[in-house]
Amino acid sequence: MALFHFRAVSHGGEEQEGRLEGADQQAIVRQLQQRGLIPLSVEPAGAHGPGLLTGKIGLGRQGTGARYIQSLTEDLAALLKAGIPLERALGIMIQVRGGEQDTHLLDRIREGIRRGQALSAVLAEQNAGFSPFYLNMIRAAELSGNLEQGLADLALYLDRSRRLREKALSALIYPLILLLVSAASLLIILTYVIPQFQQLFADMGQAMPLPTRIVIGTADFIRNTGPWLLLGLLLVLLYLRHRLREPGVRLAWHTLLLRLPLAGSLIQRLEVARFSRSLGTLMKGGVPLLGALDIARQTLGNQLLQAVLAEAGRELKEGKRLAAPLQASGRFPPLAIQMIRVGEETGQLEEMLLRVADTYDREVENAIQRLLTILEPVLILGLGVLIAGIIISMLMAILGINELPI
Repeated sequence: MALFHFRAVSHGGEEQEGRLEGADQQAIVRQLQQRGLIPLSVEPAGAHGPGLLTGKIGLGRQGTGARYIQSLTEDLAALLKAGIPLERALGIMIQVRGGEQDTHLLDRIREGIRRGQALSAVLAEQNAGFSPFYLNMIRAAELSGNLEQGLADLALYLDRSRRLREKALSALIYPLILLLVSAASLLIILTYVIPQFQQLFADMGQAMPLPTRIVIGTADFIRNTGPWLLLGLLLVLLYLRHRLREPGVRLAWHTLLLRLPLAGSLIQRLEVARFSRSLGTLMKGGVPLLGALDIARQTLGNQLLQAVLAEAGRELKEGKRLAAPLQASGRFPPLAIQMIRVGEETGQLEEMLLRVADTYDREVENAIQRLLTILEPVLILGLGVLIAGIIISMLMAILGINELPI
């Protein structure tokens, strides 16, 4: 038997916490439910941080943006699944959450519910980052009469999407740091170390070897024009950012991104995973295919794939199936198309779309690892070669000086 620390709330909204002994976390949860309590968190005694049980709720977490909305969704879904009415569940969340931002938002939502508005309508009035995808999922769950399950599905979608995005960003941190350190090291060598030798060579009056002259010339160029180069680069980036707002330029850029070696395939898989999970989650929540396709299309970041899905929507209106236009575009992987086709033939399209998302989530993770396996040694080797070349060029000049007659 292990000792666990728990936090729970009664049906009246009173929060309780303490310690209980049990075989595992689920045993503690059952004990709390038998006492008429709603588990908020159960974690081993002495553990730090808010342990969150699967399917349970961890109220009181702070956050902003996507993580904040995910937290609200998980908490509300858990309370509704426990049989708490919506207005009362919001009241419990207001009592448990201590942040001013939390209470103000939840107060506004509860007031809207008291006025008789639907939850989706109240959320649409809030300036809190609720996307059209989120609102349509809530609206479909309300129409189906199963709001708690819709919220649970939505929380799962938000969690999977966030984890996929964070994996992709986290994987790029080390190569970016390595690239910045490499650039800083070369800049210090060229702008501080090389000029020390340059004065020595100039005093000797000896013609320097060609590699040495190249290195010194590069150092002079960077030292004299470096600030102007940075300014020029900044202006070019601002100009490109302005041009990318034009639909035609943005479409051409996104098309080019998909054609890049290694990176293009990774971007394609990321987008396929995002689209499949969005469409599958919407359809599972009760949104019709045509409406779900239009909403899922807006979750993509690549304009070319958005255009492909817009064309697929037009063909769906003509009575065609989804797999055919996706295959004709040549922009979706064959495995995804085959799985979608099987889903259409068996009447289980939403399940197959979610399987496609899971498949490409794993492929994205594997592709990132392979890319890092290639990128890291290339960056290290490139930096080593450049520094070695600079050192050798300096040594050639120094050896030439030592050979001068005394």
